[in-house]
Amino acid sequence: MFSGFVQGADAPLLPAVQDTWHVGAADAQWFMTVHYLAAAVTVPVLGRLGDLHGHRRLLRVALLCVMAGTVLVALAGSYPLVLAGRALMGAVASLLPLEIGLVRGRLDAPGARRAIGLLVAALSLGSLLGHALSGALLGIFGGVRVAYAALAVLALLCTVLAWSAVPESRRRSAGRMDWAGAVLLGLTLVVLLGALSRASAWGWTSLPLAGALLLTVALGWAWLRTQLARPDALVDVRAMARRVLAPHYAAGFVLGAVLLAGQSVAVTYLAADPAAGGYGFGLATWQIGLWSVIPSVLGMAASVLVPAIGARLGYRRMLVLASALAAVGHAGLILARAHLPLFIAAYSVAGLGIGLSQSGLPTVIAEGSAQGRAASATAVYNNLKTLGGTVAGACSSMVLGSLVAGASDAPSGTAYLLLWGLGCTACAVAAVLQVLGGRPASLTHWLENEATPEPTEADPGAA
Repeated sequence: MFSGFVQGADAPLLPAVQDTWHVGAADAQWFMTVHYLAAAVTVPVLGRLGDLHGHRRLLRVALLCVMAGTVLVALAGSYPLVLAGRALMGAVASLLPLEIGLVRGRLDAPGARRAIGLLVAALSLGSLLGHALSGALLGIFGGVRVAYAALAVLALLCTVLAWSAVPESRRRSAGRMDWAGAVLLGLTLVVLLGALSRASAWGWTSLPLAGALLLTVALGWAWLRTQLARPDALVDVRAMARRVLAPHYAAGFVLGAVLLAGQSVAVTYLAADPAAGGYGFGLATWQIGLWSVIPSVLGMAASVLVPAIGARLGYRRMLVLASALAAVGHAGLILARAHLPLFIAAYSVAGLGIGLSQSGLPTVIAEGSAQGRAASATAVYNNLKTLGGTVAGACSSMVLGSLVAGASDAPSGTAYLLLWGLGCTACAVAAVLQVLGGRPASLTHWLENEATPEPTEADPGAA
């Protein structure tokens, strides 16, 4: 819940960050960009280190990084120090992969599935609360510095909880940390995500963007070669490419696109004045927040119910259903664009599909991965989801900036229809890929091959 709260509170605090450190809109965007870049680098590294050295140990390290980052933002006298604090806070994105690795190592399959569903639901609830309450907390505390000091206190409480109440995973992966692979992957992601975040400013046909994308391809190729050559690679690329897992990783990319970028598009449409542009509903901020609660709550409920639905339908069928619901929801946004109750109903259908995917995809990926790679495999999924959101966000900005109404700079209604059509198509493709994919690891396979041994004196879980 803390992880979700921190990530959900970021965007609403952005105007206060501009006022406090006297920065413009362009510089303020780095407040978010630095966080995403740091998360892209740290999540796979901390996930793999957790598999090797214990998930609880790295969970503590991640929480200490987040606490240090919040303190640095609260005390920063200059904007570069704020960005340094935000970089440290990027470790918050690694908490869920580490937790999934931990519960998979300590629980049987039914217990782990229930736990992952609850973890994702708690993350979603925290994000909803962070987004909804951050403005009110800012007013109560009287400034963004005090608000981040309060987040530091919450991080401290979570760190104490991790030291006192969280058990260590019983199994650890053999092998060594692939630092060369980590550096190459980090450089690849930083160049790619940095280029996409600056694409609108540079221009989509500019030489800097083309050069950055070519450099991304070169770095990615070098990283792929190292991963295929190393026995202890950071990412098990061959396992990712297996028929049983590849469709789910692809669906994770789509999930990030429709979840992270789709929300901002829907909010912008809800706020648009129909008298000015001929579309939208002209809702106030509080009204948008109220209507947006409905699909968010449905998505959280779906996350909790994933183990029961998966047990009844099978996880692959459930994930196909989830992608299909998301596709139907996006199609419904197009059809219901002039009727608010129907628009929210379609948004809620998409929210149900997204909720099922948010809990089901990491469960299937963790189960389909080797026991010693649960956290790192989930970390890769997390990065693909973030990458999907970043790519979709950049594309959305390009579409909304290119398809404008008349001589104004406001997006036209066609731009929204195109984006929802692309979202519908992407979700439908994800559903087809999962239909064609292999069958996920079965419960019998888990119990036969990955039974947890009784702890011994040398077992880190024995205490």
